[in-house]
Amino acid sequence: MKKPLIFIVLLIVSKTIAQNDQKTAFQKSRYELALSYYKKDDFKKALDLFHFACKIKPETEIAKESIKKIDTLKTVLRENILAQAVGTWRMVGDKPVWAFNPNQPEKEIDELVEINQNKILFYEENKKTKEKKIIKSEDLTYYNKEESDELFSNIILSDGTIWNCSINEKSDEMHVINVGKKDENGVEKIESNNMELFYVKVK
Repeated sequence: MKKPLIFIVLLIVSKTIAQNDQKTAFQKSRYELALSYYKKDDFKKALDLFHFACKIKPETEIAKESIKKIDTLKTVLRENILAQAVGTWRMVGDKPVWAFNPNQPEKEIDELVEINQNKILFYEENKKTKEKKIIKSEDLTYYNKEESDELFSNIILSDGTIWNCSINEKSDEMHVINVGKKDENGVEKIESNNMELFYVKVK
């Protein structure tokens, strides 16, 4: 009875070692691929791959090095998107500019968002008089679910809503989408029927 039992234990151990070796090799390949994109200045692709490498075996030195690279890349990418975002934006609705309906009744009030290095200011502006009224002011706070996540452009507002922000290459159109809500119970991820808003840059 002892011999078959020993054989089974050895089989399980060898299988576990083989799986670990495969994971280690795969993690190393993802890390090296991430480094190659990093050297090419393709920071978004590199960030995704470092995040992936991190998740394969979080306890390894490669995972620790990946987290360091993730932290650096998030800083760079956030500086880049903030440089694009600084300025004043006019909301055009819940559809992109190209889908705008010209027969839609014209609004009397424009909803504006002014973004600077530290704040997001929400205004209403009367189209005729150009009178502006501030609605609310928010600190510009990035949201990180965890240290190793690949998200760099998520903003969390004071009401707990989490918004993903993207800006086109010309830096004249911005798309924000509500991806979650944080409260005392944690974070609720929103995966369907997300609220979306589109903006065009006015200055």
